[in-house]
Amino acid sequence: MKRIIDVTELALRDAHQSLIATRLGIDDMTGACEDLDNAGYWSIECWGGATYDACIRFLNEDPWQRLRTFKKLMPKTPLQMLLRGQNLLGYRHYQDEVVDRFVEKCAENGIDVFRIFDALNDLRNVERSVAAVKRVGKHAQGAISYTVSPIHSTEVFVEEAKRLVEMGCDSICIKDMAALIKPQAAYDLVKGIKDACGEQTRVHLHVHATTGVTLVSLFRAVEAGVDCVDTAVSSMSLGPGHNPTESFVEMLEGTGFGTRLDLDRVLKVKEHFAHTLPRYREFLSAVTGVETEIFKSQIPGGMLSNMESQLKQQGAGDRLHEVLDEIPVVRKDTGYVPLVTPTSQIVGTQAVLNILMGRYKVLTGEFADLMLGYYGAAPGERNPEVIELARAHANKGMIDCRPADLLEPEWAKLRAEALPLKGCNGSDEDVLTYAMFPKVAPGFFATRDEGPRNLGRDPETGALETEVPQGHAGKITGPVTYTVTLSGQQHKVTVSPYGK
Repeated sequence: MKRIIDVTELALRDAHQSLIATRLGIDDMTGACEDLDNAGYWSIECWGGATYDACIRFLNEDPWQRLRTFKKLMPKTPLQMLLRGQNLLGYRHYQDEVVDRFVEKCAENGIDVFRIFDALNDLRNVERSVAAVKRVGKHAQGAISYTVSPIHSTEVFVEEAKRLVEMGCDSICIKDMAALIKPQAAYDLVKGIKDACGEQTRVHLHVHATTGVTLVSLFRAVEAGVDCVDTAVSSMSLGPGHNPTESFVEMLEGTGFGTRLDLDRVLKVKEHFAHTLPRYREFLSAVTGVETEIFKSQIPGGMLSNMESQLKQQGAGDRLHEVLDEIPVVRKDTGYVPLVTPTSQIVGTQAVLNILMGRYKVLTGEFADLMLGYYGAAPGERNPEVIELARAHANKGMIDCRPADLLEPEWAKLRAEALPLKGCNGSDEDVLTYAMFPKVAPGFFATRDEGPRNLGRDPETGALETEVPQGHAGKITGPVTYTVTLSGQQHKVTVSPYGK
Protein backbone atom coordinates (compact mmCIF):
# COMPACT_ATOMS: atom_id res chain seq x y z
CA MET A 1 0.00 0.00 0.00
CA LYS A 2 1.33 3.42 -0.96
CA ARG A 3 2.17 5.98 1.69
CA ILE A 4 0.32 9.16 0.77
CA ILE A 5 2.25 12.43 0.65
CA ASP A 6 0.13 15.57 0.99
CA VAL A 7 0.73 18.55 -1.28
CA THR A 8 0.27 22.28 -0.73
CA GLU A 9 -0.21 24.31 -3.93
CA LEU A 10 1.58 27.68 -4.16
CA ALA A 11 0.27 29.11 -7.45
CA LEU A 12 -1.94 31.72 -5.78
CA ARG A 13 0.73 33.18 -3.49
CA ASP A 14 4.42 32.33 -3.38
CA ALA A 15 4.63 31.25 -7.01
CA HIS A 16 3.69 34.63 -8.45
CA GLN A 17 5.49 36.45 -5.65
CA SER A 18 8.67 34.70 -6.78
CA LEU A 19 8.16 34.86 -10.55
CA ILE A 20 6.43 38.20 -11.23
CA ALA A 21 7.01 40.26 -8.07
CA THR A 22 3.50 39.51 -6.69
CA ARG A 23 1.69 41.35 -9.49
CA LEU A 24 -0.92 38.70 -10.35
CA GLY A 25 -4.41 40.22 -10.20
CA ILE A 26 -7.41 38.54 -8.62
CA ASP A 27 -9.30 38.25 -11.92
CA ASP A 28 -6.43 36.17 -13.30
CA MET A 29 -6.74 33.70 -10.41
CA THR A 30 -10.46 33.10 -9.97
CA GLY A 31 -10.74 31.04 -13.14
CA ALA A 32 -8.44 28.38 -11.66
CA CYS A 33 -10.16 28.14 -8.29
CA GLU A 34 -12.73 25.44 -9.04
CA ASP A 35 -10.09 23.05 -10.33
CA LEU A 36 -7.72 23.89 -7.47
CA ASP A 37 -10.46 23.21 -4.94
CA ASN A 38 -11.24 19.81 -6.46
CA ALA A 39 -7.70 18.64 -7.21
CA GLY A 40 -7.05 17.02 -3.81
CA TYR A 41 -4.55 19.41 -2.24
CA TRP A 42 -3.94 19.33 1.53
CA SER A 43 -4.04 23.14 1.45
CA ILE A 44 -3.81 26.03 -0.98
CA GLU A 45 -1.48 28.86 -0.04
CA CYS A 46 -3.22 31.98 -1.30
CA TRP A 47 -2.57 34.87 1.10
CA GLY A 48 0.02 36.53 3.29
CA GLY A 49 3.65 37.09 2.41
CA ALA A 50 3.94 40.06 0.06
CA THR A 51 0.42 39.74 -1.39
CA TYR A 52 -1.13 42.15 1.11
CA ASP A 53 1.42 44.85 0.28
CA ALA A 54 1.12 44.30 -3.48
CA CYS A 55 -2.68 44.41 -3.38
CA ILE A 56 -2.86 47.92 -1.95
CA ARG A 57 0.38 49.29 -3.40
CA PHE A 58 0.08 48.18 -7.02
CA LEU A 59 -3.25 46.47 -7.71
CA ASN A 60 -5.80 48.77 -6.01
CA GLU A 61 -7.28 45.59 -4.55
CA ASP A 62 -8.56 45.02 -1.04
CA PRO A 63 -6.56 42.03 0.31
CA TRP A 64 -9.39 41.08 2.66
CA GLN A 65 -11.85 40.95 -0.23
CA ARG A 66 -9.33 38.78 -2.12
CA LEU A 67 -9.31 36.36 0.80
CA ARG A 68 -13.13 36.29 1.03
CA THR A 69 -13.30 35.62 -2.71
CA PHE A 70 -10.93 32.68 -2.40
CA LYS A 71 -12.94 31.25 0.49
CA LYS A 72 -16.15 31.49 -1.49
CA LEU A 73 -14.63 29.87 -4.58
CA MET A 74 -12.63 27.18 -2.72
CA PRO A 75 -14.82 26.04 0.20
CA LYS A 76 -13.50 22.46 0.31
CA THR A 77 -9.74 22.95 0.62
CA PRO A 78 -8.05 24.58 3.64
CA LEU A 79 -6.69 28.02 2.76
CA GLN A 80 -3.20 28.80 4.00
CA MET A 81 -1.28 32.01 4.62
CA LEU A 82 2.28 33.00 5.48
CA LEU A 83 2.53 35.08 8.65
CA ARG A 84 5.75 36.76 9.78
CA GLY A 85 5.18 36.27 13.49
CA GLN A 86 5.31 39.56 15.38
CA ASN A 87 5.84 41.40 12.03
CA LEU A 88 2.46 40.12 10.78
CA LEU A 89 2.56 41.21 7.11
CA GLY A 90 4.35 44.52 7.65
CA TYR A 91 7.99 45.33 8.21
CA ARG A 92 8.10 46.12 11.92
CA HIS A 93 7.01 44.46 15.13
CA TYR A 94 3.45 45.04 16.30
CA GLN A 95 2.12 45.18 19.84
CA ASP A 96 0.47 41.97 21.04
CA GLU A 97 -3.13 43.20 20.82
CA VAL A 98 -2.63 44.04 17.15
CA VAL A 99 -1.28 40.52 16.57
CA ASP A 100 -4.32 39.02 18.28
CA ARG A 101 -6.79 41.11 16.28
CA PHE A 102 -5.02 40.40 13.01
CA VAL A 103 -5.11 36.63 13.53
CA GLU A 104 -8.78 36.80 14.55
CA LYS A 105 -9.69 38.67 11.37
CA CYS A 106 -7.65 36.32 9.18
CA ALA A 107 -9.53 33.35 10.61
CA GLU A 108 -12.87 35.12 10.30
CA ASN A 109 -12.25 35.98 6.64
CA GLY A 110 -11.16 32.50 5.59
CA ILE A 111 -7.68 31.38 6.67
CA ASP A 112 -7.48 27.81 8.00
CA VAL A 113 -3.72 27.18 8.16
CA PHE A 114 -1.28 29.79 9.49
CA ARG A 115 2.37 29.19 8.59
CA ILE A 116 4.20 31.29 11.17
CA PHE A 117 7.89 32.13 11.09
CA ASP A 118 10.43 34.62 12.34
CA ALA A 119 13.15 35.77 9.99
CA LEU A 120 15.85 35.37 12.66
CA ASN A 121 14.39 32.13 14.06
CA ASP A 122 13.96 34.04 17.32
CA LEU A 123 11.06 31.97 18.58
CA ARG A 124 10.07 34.63 21.10
CA ASN A 125 8.70 36.45 18.06
CA VAL A 126 6.25 33.68 17.07
CA GLU A 127 4.82 32.76 20.48
CA ARG A 128 2.02 35.33 20.44
CA SER A 129 0.91 34.43 16.90
CA VAL A 130 0.85 30.71 17.70
CA ALA A 131 -1.23 31.33 20.82
CA ALA A 132 -3.63 33.56 18.87
CA VAL A 133 -4.12 30.92 16.16
CA LYS A 134 -4.76 28.21 18.73
CA ARG A 135 -7.29 30.45 20.46
CA VAL A 136 -9.37 30.81 17.27
CA GLY A 137 -9.23 27.06 16.63
CA LYS A 138 -7.14 27.08 13.46
CA HIS A 139 -4.02 25.14 12.42
CA ALA A 140 -0.80 26.70 13.72
CA GLN A 141 2.21 25.66 11.65
CA GLY A 142 5.54 26.70 13.11
CA ALA A 143 8.15 27.34 10.43
CA ILE A 144 11.94 27.15 10.67
CA SER A 145 13.73 29.53 8.32
CA TYR A 146 16.32 27.22 6.75
CA THR A 147 19.75 28.59 6.03
CA VAL A 148 23.34 27.47 5.69
CA SER A 149 26.19 29.06 7.63
CA PRO A 150 29.12 28.13 9.89
CA ILE A 151 26.82 28.30 12.92
CA HIS A 152 23.75 26.45 11.62
CA SER A 153 23.37 22.67 11.79
CA THR A 154 20.75 19.93 11.74
CA GLU A 155 20.94 19.85 15.54
CA VAL A 156 20.20 23.58 15.80
CA PHE A 157 17.12 23.27 13.58
CA VAL A 158 15.86 20.14 15.35
CA GLU A 159 16.06 21.96 18.68
CA GLU A 160 13.99 24.80 17.22
CA ALA A 161 11.42 22.28 16.00
CA LYS A 162 11.17 20.80 19.49
CA ARG A 163 10.53 24.24 20.94
CA LEU A 164 7.82 24.93 18.36
CA VAL A 165 6.07 21.65 19.23
CA GLU A 166 6.27 22.52 22.92
CA MET A 167 4.77 25.91 22.06
CA GLY A 168 1.67 24.13 20.72
CA CYS A 169 2.26 24.12 16.97
CA ASP A 170 0.13 21.60 15.07
CA SER A 171 2.83 20.99 12.47
CA ILE A 172 6.39 21.99 11.62
CA CYS A 173 7.51 23.47 8.32
CA ILE A 174 11.09 23.51 7.08
CA LYS A 175 10.99 26.74 5.08
CA ASP A 176 13.76 26.79 2.49
CA MET A 177 13.14 30.12 0.79
CA ALA A 178 16.34 30.17 -1.29
CA ALA A 179 16.61 26.57 -2.57
CA LEU A 180 19.54 25.82 -0.26
CA ILE A 181 18.54 22.48 1.23
CA LYS A 182 20.45 19.70 -0.52
CA PRO A 183 19.08 16.15 -0.70
CA GLN A 184 21.02 14.63 2.19
CA ALA A 185 20.39 17.68 4.38
CA ALA A 186 16.64 17.38 3.69
CA TYR A 187 16.69 13.70 4.67
CA ASP A 188 18.69 14.35 7.84
CA LEU A 189 16.54 17.25 8.99
CA VAL A 190 13.17 15.58 8.41
CA LYS A 191 14.37 12.40 10.09
CA GLY A 192 15.93 14.41 12.91
CA ILE A 193 12.67 16.21 13.64
CA LYS A 194 10.67 12.97 13.48
CA ASP A 195 13.12 11.23 15.83
CA ALA A 196 13.22 14.10 18.31
CA CYS A 197 9.54 15.14 18.27
CA GLY A 198 7.85 11.82 17.52
CA GLU A 199 6.62 10.16 14.33
CA GLN A 200 3.20 11.71 14.93
CA THR A 201 4.66 15.19 14.48
CA ARG A 202 3.53 16.51 11.15
CA VAL A 203 6.46 17.83 9.05
CA HIS A 204 6.12 19.92 5.88
CA LEU A 205 8.89 20.95 3.49
CA HIS A 206 8.81 24.19 1.50
CA VAL A 207 11.55 24.62 -1.10
CA HIS A 208 12.27 26.83 -4.10
CA ALA A 209 13.78 25.55 -7.35
CA THR A 210 16.44 28.18 -8.04
CA THR A 211 19.54 26.05 -7.51
CA GLY A 212 18.26 23.03 -9.44
CA VAL A 213 18.76 20.45 -6.66
CA THR A 214 15.58 20.61 -4.61
CA LEU A 215 13.30 18.25 -6.52
CA VAL A 216 15.72 15.56 -5.39
CA SER A 217 15.60 17.08 -1.92
CA LEU A 218 11.82 16.65 -1.91
CA PHE A 219 12.20 12.98 -2.72
CA ARG A 220 14.78 12.41 0.01
CA ALA A 221 12.44 14.17 2.44
CA VAL A 222 9.68 11.76 1.37
CA GLU A 223 11.99 8.84 2.13
CA ALA A 224 12.72 10.36 5.56
CA GLY A 225 9.02 10.57 6.44
CA VAL A 226 7.87 14.06 5.42
CA ASP A 227 4.09 14.45 5.54
CA CYS A 228 3.54 17.29 3.05
CA VAL A 229 5.52 19.17 0.41
CA ASP A 230 4.95 22.53 -1.29
CA THR A 231 4.88 22.71 -5.08
CA ALA A 232 3.57 25.04 -7.80
CA VAL A 233 1.69 24.01 -10.91
CA SER A 234 4.24 23.72 -13.74
CA SER A 235 3.28 26.86 -15.67
CA MET A 236 3.96 28.83 -12.45
CA SER A 237 7.17 27.05 -11.43
CA LEU A 238 10.97 26.90 -11.74
CA GLY A 239 13.42 29.81 -11.97
CA PRO A 240 13.26 31.62 -8.62
CA GLY A 241 9.95 29.84 -8.02
CA HIS A 242 9.23 26.25 -6.98
CA ASN A 243 9.27 22.70 -8.22
CA PRO A 244 6.40 21.66 -10.52
CA THR A 245 3.44 19.92 -8.92
CA GLU A 246 3.08 17.51 -11.85
CA SER A 247 6.78 16.59 -11.76
CA PHE A 248 6.54 15.71 -8.08
CA VAL A 249 3.51 13.47 -8.70
CA GLU A 250 5.15 11.70 -11.64
CA MET A 251 8.42 11.27 -9.73
CA LEU A 252 6.68 9.13 -7.11
CA GLU A 253 5.44 6.53 -9.59
CA GLY A 254 6.73 3.08 -8.71
CA THR A 255 8.33 4.20 -5.44
CA GLY A 256 5.76 3.09 -2.89
CA PHE A 257 4.67 6.70 -2.36
CA GLY A 258 1.82 8.63 -3.94
CA THR A 259 -0.45 11.69 -3.63
CA ARG A 260 -4.19 12.32 -3.63
CA LEU A 261 -3.95 14.74 -6.54
CA ASP A 262 -6.20 14.54 -9.58
CA LEU A 263 -3.75 15.31 -12.39
CA ASP A 264 -6.53 16.11 -14.83
CA ARG A 265 -7.59 18.97 -12.55
CA VAL A 266 -3.99 20.03 -12.00
CA LEU A 267 -3.40 20.16 -15.77
CA LYS A 268 -6.41 22.45 -16.18
CA VAL A 269 -4.85 24.79 -13.63
CA LYS A 270 -1.59 24.58 -15.57
CA GLU A 271 -3.35 25.58 -18.79
CA HIS A 272 -5.07 28.51 -17.08
CA PHE A 273 -1.80 30.03 -15.88
CA ALA A 274 0.07 29.15 -19.08
CA HIS A 275 -2.34 31.50 -20.83
CA THR A 276 -2.15 34.15 -18.08
CA LEU A 277 1.53 34.46 -17.22
CA PRO A 278 2.80 35.89 -20.55
CA ARG A 279 0.71 39.02 -19.95
CA TYR A 280 2.96 39.81 -16.97
CA ARG A 281 6.22 39.45 -18.86
CA GLU A 282 7.46 42.91 -17.82
CA PHE A 283 7.57 41.62 -14.23
CA LEU A 284 9.07 38.23 -15.04
CA SER A 285 12.37 37.50 -13.34
CA ALA A 286 15.41 37.33 -15.60
CA VAL A 287 16.40 34.20 -13.68
CA THR A 288 14.71 31.51 -15.75
CA GLY A 289 17.14 28.62 -15.38
CA VAL A 290 19.37 27.28 -12.63
CA GLU A 291 21.49 29.58 -10.46
CA THR A 292 23.88 27.57 -8.26
CA GLU A 293 25.49 30.88 -7.24
CA ILE A 294 22.52 31.23 -4.89
CA PHE A 295 24.33 28.81 -2.57
CA LYS A 296 26.67 31.73 -1.93
CA SER A 297 24.30 34.74 -1.89
CA GLN A 298 21.31 32.83 -0.38
CA ILE A 299 18.84 35.35 -1.79
CA PRO A 300 15.31 33.83 -1.76
CA GLY A 301 13.30 33.56 -4.96
CA GLY A 302 10.80 36.27 -4.07
CA MET A 303 13.60 38.73 -3.29
CA LEU A 304 15.62 38.06 -6.42
CA SER A 305 13.02 39.42 -8.83
CA ASN A 306 12.43 42.46 -6.61
CA MET A 307 16.16 43.17 -6.35
CA GLU A 308 16.50 43.07 -10.12
CA SER A 309 13.72 45.66 -10.34
CA GLN A 310 15.35 47.81 -7.63
CA LEU A 311 18.68 47.92 -9.46
CA LYS A 312 17.04 48.70 -12.81
CA GLN A 313 15.27 51.68 -11.22
CA GLN A 314 18.67 53.01 -10.14
CA GLY A 315 20.11 52.53 -13.62
CA ALA A 316 22.35 49.75 -12.30
CA GLY A 317 20.67 46.67 -13.70
CA ASP A 318 24.05 45.33 -14.84
CA ARG A 319 25.45 45.25 -11.28
CA LEU A 320 23.34 42.42 -9.89
CA HIS A 321 26.28 40.03 -9.61
CA GLU A 322 28.25 42.60 -7.58
CA VAL A 323 25.33 42.87 -5.19
CA LEU A 324 25.04 39.08 -4.95
CA ASP A 325 28.74 38.95 -3.99
CA GLU A 326 28.22 41.65 -1.36
CA ILE A 327 25.26 39.98 0.34
CA PRO A 328 27.31 37.26 2.11
CA VAL A 329 29.58 39.98 3.53
CA VAL A 330 26.64 41.92 4.96
CA ARG A 331 24.98 38.75 6.20
CA LYS A 332 28.10 37.68 8.11
CA ASP A 333 28.16 41.09 9.79
CA THR A 334 24.57 40.59 10.99
CA GLY A 335 25.41 37.31 12.72
CA TYR A 336 24.35 35.07 9.82
CA VAL A 337 20.66 35.90 9.85
CA PRO A 338 18.55 33.74 7.52
CA LEU A 339 17.50 35.68 4.43
CA VAL A 340 13.72 35.82 4.34
CA THR A 341 11.28 38.72 4.57
CA PRO A 342 12.05 41.16 6.09
CA THR A 343 15.75 40.31 6.63
CA SER A 344 16.30 39.48 2.95
CA GLN A 345 15.06 42.94 1.97
CA ILE A 346 17.06 44.62 4.75
CA VAL A 347 20.31 42.82 3.96
CA GLY A 348 19.71 43.00 0.20
CA THR A 349 19.03 46.75 0.25
CA GLN A 350 22.10 47.36 2.39
CA ALA A 351 24.18 45.35 -0.07
CA VAL A 352 22.83 47.48 -2.93
CA LEU A 353 23.78 50.65 -1.03
CA ASN A 354 27.22 49.25 -0.30
CA ILE A 355 27.83 48.66 -4.00
CA LEU A 356 26.40 51.96 -5.17
CA MET A 357 27.66 54.23 -2.35
CA GLY A 358 30.58 52.40 -0.70
CA ARG A 359 30.51 49.81 2.07
CA TYR A 360 28.44 51.11 5.03
CA LYS A 361 28.80 54.72 3.88
CA VAL A 362 25.00 54.84 4.01
CA LEU A 363 22.87 52.73 6.37
CA THR A 364 19.13 52.23 6.26
CA GLY A 365 17.19 52.62 9.49
CA GLU A 366 16.02 49.02 9.17
CA PHE A 367 19.57 47.72 8.87
CA ALA A 368 20.62 49.70 11.94
CA ASP A 369 17.68 48.23 13.86
CA LEU A 370 18.62 44.73 12.71
CA MET A 371 22.17 45.22 13.99
CA LEU A 372 20.92 46.61 17.33
CA GLY A 373 18.47 43.79 18.14
CA TYR A 374 15.19 45.52 17.35
CA TYR A 375 14.14 42.63 15.10
CA GLY A 376 15.25 40.03 17.62
CA ALA A 377 18.30 38.02 18.63
CA ALA A 378 20.76 37.19 15.87
CA PRO A 379 21.79 33.55 15.42
CA GLY A 380 25.48 34.44 15.81
CA GLU A 381 27.81 37.23 16.81
CA ARG A 382 27.36 40.55 15.03
CA ASN A 383 30.28 42.61 13.71
CA PRO A 384 31.08 45.07 16.56
CA GLU A 385 32.36 47.74 14.15
CA VAL A 386 29.10 47.71 12.21
CA ILE A 387 27.18 47.77 15.50
CA GLU A 388 28.92 51.05 16.36
CA LEU A 389 28.00 52.49 12.97
CA ALA A 390 24.40 51.44 13.62
CA ARG A 391 24.44 53.06 17.08
CA ALA A 392 25.62 56.33 15.58
CA HIS A 393 23.09 56.16 12.77
CA ALA A 394 20.10 55.33 14.97
CA ASN A 395 21.22 57.27 18.04
CA LYS A 396 20.17 54.43 20.33
CA GLY A 397 21.68 51.38 21.98
CA MET A 398 21.29 47.62 21.62
CA ILE A 399 18.50 45.58 23.20
CA ASP A 400 18.30 41.90 24.13
CA CYS A 401 14.65 41.59 25.17
CA ARG A 402 11.77 40.48 22.92
CA PRO A 403 11.35 43.61 20.76
CA ALA A 404 7.56 43.69 21.19
CA ASP A 405 8.00 44.03 24.96
CA LEU A 406 9.10 47.61 24.34
CA LEU A 407 5.89 48.53 22.53
CA GLU A 408 3.07 50.44 24.17
CA PRO A 409 -0.55 49.47 23.42
CA GLU A 410 -1.26 50.89 19.97
CA TRP A 411 -4.62 49.62 18.73
CA ALA A 412 -6.63 52.66 19.90
CA LYS A 413 -4.08 55.01 18.36
CA LEU A 414 -4.05 53.14 15.05
CA ARG A 415 -7.84 53.17 14.93
CA ALA A 416 -7.99 56.89 15.70
CA GLU A 417 -5.55 57.60 12.86
CA ALA A 418 -7.23 55.31 10.32
CA LEU A 419 -10.91 56.18 10.72
CA PRO A 420 -10.74 59.80 9.48
CA LEU A 421 -8.95 58.79 6.28
CA LYS A 422 -10.98 59.29 3.12
CA GLY A 423 -12.43 55.96 2.02
CA CYS A 424 -11.74 54.10 5.29
CA ASN A 425 -14.82 52.01 6.05
CA GLY A 426 -14.25 51.87 9.80
CA SER A 427 -13.74 48.09 9.94
CA ASP A 428 -11.02 46.35 11.91
CA GLU A 429 -9.74 45.09 8.58
CA ASP A 430 -9.18 48.64 7.36
CA VAL A 431 -7.48 49.60 10.60
CA LEU A 432 -5.18 46.61 10.16
CA THR A 433 -4.44 47.66 6.57
CA TYR A 434 -3.44 51.08 7.88
CA ALA A 435 -1.37 49.48 10.65
CA MET A 436 0.56 47.36 8.16
CA PHE A 437 1.21 50.12 5.63
CA PRO A 438 0.42 53.57 7.04
CA LYS A 439 1.99 55.41 4.09
CA VAL A 440 0.28 53.36 1.39
CA ALA A 441 -3.15 52.76 2.95
CA PRO A 442 -4.49 56.35 2.65
CA GLY A 443 -4.00 56.36 -1.12
CA PHE A 444 -5.55 52.91 -1.42
CA PHE A 445 -8.61 53.81 0.67
CA ALA A 446 -9.18 56.87 -1.51
CA THR A 447 -9.19 54.88 -4.78
CA ARG A 448 -10.55 51.52 -3.61
CA ASP A 449 -14.02 52.07 -5.11
CA GLU A 450 -12.43 52.17 -8.56
CA GLY A 451 -11.87 48.44 -8.27
CA PRO A 452 -8.86 46.18 -8.87
CA ARG A 453 -6.25 47.28 -11.38
CA ASN A 454 -4.95 44.41 -13.51
CA LEU A 455 -1.35 44.96 -14.63
CA GLY A 456 -1.32 42.25 -17.27
CA ARG A 457 -0.58 43.42 -20.81
CA ASP A 458 -1.55 42.09 -24.19
CA PRO A 459 1.43 39.92 -25.27
CA GLU A 460 1.31 41.33 -28.81
CA THR A 461 0.43 45.00 -28.42
CA GLY A 462 1.72 45.66 -24.89
CA ALA A 463 -1.60 47.34 -24.02
CA LEU A 464 -3.11 46.91 -20.59
CA GLU A 465 -6.02 44.59 -21.20
CA THR A 466 -8.38 45.35 -18.32
CA GLU A 467 -7.15 48.44 -16.52
CA VAL A 468 -9.69 51.06 -15.52
CA PRO A 469 -7.87 54.42 -15.43
CA GLN A 470 -7.68 56.13 -12.05
CA GLY A 471 -10.24 58.82 -11.43
CA HIS A 472 -12.90 57.09 -13.54
CA ALA A 473 -14.39 54.54 -11.18
CA GLY A 474 -16.38 51.96 -13.08
CA LYS A 475 -15.99 53.76 -16.42
CA ILE A 476 -14.06 52.68 -19.49
CA THR A 477 -12.58 55.81 -21.02
CA GLY A 478 -10.40 54.33 -23.74
CA PRO A 479 -10.04 51.27 -25.96
CA VAL A 480 -9.76 47.95 -24.12
CA THR A 481 -8.25 44.84 -25.72
CA TYR A 482 -9.77 41.43 -25.02
CA THR A 483 -8.64 37.96 -26.04
CA VAL A 484 -11.55 35.98 -27.51
CA THR A 485 -11.33 32.26 -28.31
CA LEU A 486 -13.54 30.97 -31.14
CA SER A 487 -13.33 27.33 -32.29
CA GLY A 488 -9.99 27.01 -30.57
CA GLN A 489 -8.49 30.06 -32.28
CA GLN A 490 -7.55 33.19 -30.30
CA HIS A 491 -8.49 36.61 -31.67
CA LYS A 492 -7.59 40.08 -30.35
CA VAL A 493 -10.64 42.34 -30.15
CA THR A 494 -10.32 46.03 -29.28
CA VAL A 495 -13.51 47.62 -27.93
CA SER A 496 -14.00 51.37 -27.61
CA PRO A 497 -16.60 52.93 -25.29
CA TYR A 498 -19.82 54.16 -26.87
CA GLY A 499 -19.29 57.48 -28.56
CA LYS A 500 -15.47 57.22 -28.68
